[in-house]
Amino acid sequence: MKESAEIAIIGGSGLYDQDLLENPRETKVHTPYGRTSEMIILGKYAGREIAFLSRHGRGHQIPAHNVNYRANIWALRQLGVKRILSSNACGSLSEKYIPGDIVVLDQFIDRTKSRHSSFYESGQVCHISVADPFCPELARLFVQEAKKLGISVHDKGTYVCIEGPRFSTRAESRLFGQWGADVVGMTVVPECVLAREAEICYGSIALVTDYDVWAEKPVNLEEILRVARSNVDKAKRLFGAIIPKIPERASCECWGALKNSLL
Repeated sequence: MKESAEIAIIGGSGLYDQDLLENPRETKVHTPYGRTSEMIILGKYAGREIAFLSRHGRGHQIPAHNVNYRANIWALRQLGVKRILSSNACGSLSEKYIPGDIVVLDQFIDRTKSRHSSFYESGQVCHISVADPFCPELARLFVQEAKKLGISVHDKGTYVCIEGPRFSTRAESRLFGQWGADVVGMTVVPECVLAREAEICYGSIALVTDYDVWAEKPVNLEEILRVARSNVDKAKRLFGAIIPKIPERASCECWGALKNSLL
């Protein structure tokens, strides 16, 4: 019997396993782009077939700039996934985004330098639209369910994706804030762009771990990891709440993203 799933969870920093799933089992998916970050875990939750993938591998073995994003998204598409719920640790660029808060992302600014950001690198050209890069249907559900759970949530936010693995300089951090960005991290791009090319709905919650260095406090990895661990429980609760509410048919346009995008 061929393995399959309809919804995927991509766990970011701190979220390396998924204890929501009933009868979990591991599967390996071969891709034209090499190995996925980790074996994909399949199981059921609330009657839905779910796939879980740890973006950085168990124990956080893969830094953001070395994640094989194309292999990860390709593998999920091969399993039949139509919705991706992701979590991303981030630093705050504003006083109103407090460590421990959750931000439902609606925009990004790409400051990465050396990542493969498309499945279409030869043979056919694709100019995918990412004017609104995150699925609006999943975003609404994230906000709705977070409020019900009493989780401090922001219903929108612009994420600056930096290359890593280093953190920002103070000058960069201040500049990102002047651009109107709200949080900074290392993993949203190209993951959400590849999901759009794969015509998969992609929703992301950014888990605020710290104030970035614009706040005149050096970024302390130990403190970031402490807050990240406390955010993991919120992310799991939110994923558990949203999955049963996801409709079988999407009302957004993510599933038809390639229309008028291919030359």
